[in-house]
Amino acid sequence: MAERAPGRQTMSRILVVTADVLRTRMAGPAMRAWHIARHLGREHEVRLVTTSPWCEVEGDGFGVQAVDGQGLAEAERWADVLVLQGYVVHHHPFLRESAKILVFDVYDPLHLETLALTRGTVSQARDDHVALSVAVLNFQLQRADFLVCASERQRDLFIGQLCALGRANPRTYDADPTLTSLIDVVPFGLSDLPPRHRRPALRGVVPGISEGDDLLVWAGGVYDWFDPLTLVRAVALVAAERPSVRLYFLGLRHPNPDVPEMRTATATRELAAELGLTGRHVFFNDDWVEYSERENYLLEADLGVTAHFAGAETRFSFRTRALDYLWATLPTVTTEGDTFAELVTRQGLGLAVPPEDPEALAGAITKLLGDPDLARSCRESSAAVRDRYRWSVVLEPLAEFCRHPRHAPDLAVAPTVASEAAVSGGGTTGAAQPGAAPAEALPSGSAEVPSAGEPEPGPARSLGPRPAEPSVAPVPTGARPGLVQLATHHYRQGGLAAVARRGTRKALRLALDRLERAEHEGGEAGRPPA
Repeated sequence: MAERAPGRQTMSRILVVTADVLRTRMAGPAMRAWHIARHLGREHEVRLVTTSPWCEVEGDGFGVQAVDGQGLAEAERWADVLVLQGYVVHHHPFLRESAKILVFDVYDPLHLETLALTRGTVSQARDDHVALSVAVLNFQLQRADFLVCASERQRDLFIGQLCALGRANPRTYDADPTLTSLIDVVPFGLSDLPPRHRRPALRGVVPGISEGDDLLVWAGGVYDWFDPLTLVRAVALVAAERPSVRLYFLGLRHPNPDVPEMRTATATRELAAELGLTGRHVFFNDDWVEYSERENYLLEADLGVTAHFAGAETRFSFRTRALDYLWATLPTVTTEGDTFAELVTRQGLGLAVPPEDPEALAGAITKLLGDPDLARSCRESSAAVRDRYRWSVVLEPLAEFCRHPRHAPDLAVAPTVASEAAVSGGGTTGAAQPGAAPAEALPSGSAEVPSAGEPEPGPARSLGPRPAEPSVAPVPTGARPGLVQLATHHYRQGGLAAVARRGTRKALRLALDRLERAEHEGGEAGRPPA
């Protein structure tokens, strides 16, 4: 580890890696990685790298660059701690063998978002992408020295998955029965500084939106796991009573050029046109608002709105851009079912209504627009709550881990313990392995693989077909996998080199276990009787 000036604490070299684009127009994964790097850079030597070719921003106390595979390998050698997200390890398999301390940011439940995104399609491609997302996430849970997720709901989900993978074991449980030292909550955050309105952005700027209008904004993009169609129908109902209502979508074209416009975005445009709302009551930003400019748009709005469907994806999601409503103290109208809606209801930040109910959504919008006292109360509550979500607050669990980085107790012996436990019955038998590619690309118009609230750059599209690999046969509960089974598994994973490498690590682990038992028995033998 690198050293600070004399008299100051030891600092680490921390590498933060994202596959998302680092541009002035950033989506959720890049925003989160940037703020993680910025916060950790106050105490450590930090590099933020993107594996995309797009890097157009400068760091604030940390280095930023785009890297290819060779550059990433160099950065991995430099680092003491790696903070990884999404499909980075899938695209760069050498990271799976890293002996460095690995932190995985699993704020995006990859498997649930993949299911939501590909809903309605029936193909081998969908099966392969879902299996891949499960395998990629399982590997992260198996190998992580520390994990961060976005909510207590997500933490419950991932603790269940960790248990199934054998990571809730005597070593991790005895070290910390709460498992907080293995996985902790780091929500998406907000700037430590309140937003400032520096220039007109919508009122008097966008044709059709004037100073006296009732202005609703939809922060962020329009993705297939959202339900903007119900919102457009609700606006049509509101407009019949309040002709001054205006709805503005802040972004349709994702800042990552590899993420195409989604089917829901196209359908939303078509519905607004069909109902005669486009340019009169519903407006679209065909591009994407710059990250540093979004406050100008938010502060001109009367309400923040978002809508989604009922389902497992919604329950375990964390709507990253909707959190900006809290930052701008905007009264919020949302649909029920996710963590954000629960916060809105519990803290009095706005109104939550049942999903896919345009009448209820219209009623909530009308109520907040027509009741200044209620709207003022929501703004006051938002101002009181938003400090809890400042980046300097929410990132503290990760910052504390990085002050004292260490391998997880079960992986400190050998990093293959969890993987071998999965092979012996706790893994995803029959699913695609983390290094496996989907058999074919998703249908045209679909994103690669999404994430909670923002699309996560996923598997490459044109990987071509490959035959399905044979699955590892499950071992009966309680049975120890034989050497032949383990060797077969490791051979399928990486050939003879993997067999030799894993065998060496297993031998080392067994030797350390024997030494530990011998020391314990020796201590017991030398202890005087009670």
